[in-house]
Amino acid sequence: MNTPFDEEPNRRPGRFGGLRASFLTGLVVIAPVALTIWLLWTVIGWIDGFVLPFVPHQFRPEQYIGINLRGVGVIIFLVFTVIVGWIAKGIIGRSLIRSAESLVDRMPVVRSIYSGIKQISETVFAQTERSFEKACLVQYPRKGIWAVGFVSTVAKGEISERAETGGRLMSIFVPTTPNPTSGFLLFFPEEDVIELEMSLEDAAKLVISAGLVYPNGKDPTRPVD
Repeated sequence: MNTPFDEEPNRRPGRFGGLRASFLTGLVVIAPVALTIWLLWTVIGWIDGFVLPFVPHQFRPEQYIGINLRGVGVIIFLVFTVIVGWIAKGIIGRSLIRSAESLVDRMPVVRSIYSGIKQISETVFAQTERSFEKACLVQYPRKGIWAVGFVSTVAKGEISERAETGGRLMSIFVPTTPNPTSGFLLFFPEEDVIELEMSLEDAAKLVISAGLVYPNGKDPTRPVD
């Protein structure tokens, strides 16, 4: 495993150089694992703290085994979500949802909050065919400067009709670094969009790492095998 802290081959390490390089290499190995475990542990605890207060005491496991098992709230939340989704797909569930949404539409402030959260939830969690198609290169914010983007779809409707272009117009999402969830929706002529062979995951890693992680770490000039 090569790290940025390895000593150069022709350079003799100092008295504490080897110890320092080993320590920093250990941090590179331990930090991602430790932070991932800590994040998962924190999220599970947060879900437990939110769900368990709604569960009657006689149904909590600590009443029978004497200890509070972490993750019980997550299991209850998953089961409850599956049941709600199963009911919502039925005729009765859809009619109840329509009735509730019609009631919400009569509330000025609540209507705006609910519609915004619903749109975000449908975009992030809905299992539909809508997704980014491929990674691409576009010249943004001006000619000669290249940015990694994600091909969303072909522009349609008024956007396509009013744009002054002779060919098809592509919807491109250009993410920001290091947070790829924010960015810009841009429309480019199809001939100005260069599709990449790298996967969407590799392109996302490239954006998040600010160009430090390429799809092929050994030789970035060649695609992944």
